[in-house]
Amino acid sequence: MEITSLRPGMKVELEGNVYVVVSAHHVSPGNKRAFVRARIKNLRTGQLLERTVREGNDFQIPDCEEKEMQYLYHDASGYHFMDNATYDQTFLTDDQMGEDRKFLQENAMVKILYHNEKVIGVQLPIFVEILVKETEPGFKGDTASSSTKPAVMETGAVIGVPLFINVGDKIKIDTRTGEYLERV
Repeated sequence: MEITSLRPGMKVELEGNVYVVVSAHHVSPGNKRAFVRARIKNLRTGQLLERTVREGNDFQIPDCEEKEMQYLYHDASGYHFMDNATYDQTFLTDDQMGEDRKFLQENAMVKILYHNEKVIGVQLPIFVEILVKETEPGFKGDTASSSTKPAVMETGAVIGVPLFINVGDKIKIDTRTGEYLERV
């Protein structure tokens, strides 16, 4: 695989693990060989890695299958999903969900990823809109500041939000990085 073909959203296999490319920046340093600085996310664990990729690296295109499913509920045994076409249900453990479970909302449509016919994880929509459940109150005039404060979302995730965000506000979050984007 050529390194110039690395694009965000692409799935790659490295050292037996399947990753999704979060970002890829192509760099051509003058008369030296070009390379790519890539941020990749492990689909099994949710871990983000930074890699410098040169021509000849061991990235492969994995044999992955995606099925769109609806998230039903979470109980003591794990997370339950249903294929709306066949009504087949799939079950994922906390480990299989990884960090993505922080942004998973009931009835959300997600993609369940299979590698060699085994479930390896879930792919959430890139952006989700979540209600702020707890945060310190905002103050008049806090709209132009670049400071942030912690906020607890309705799903239990804790992220940094601008000072003007209040309890009950709905905000847009990038699920790849877990960062606040805007108030909805």
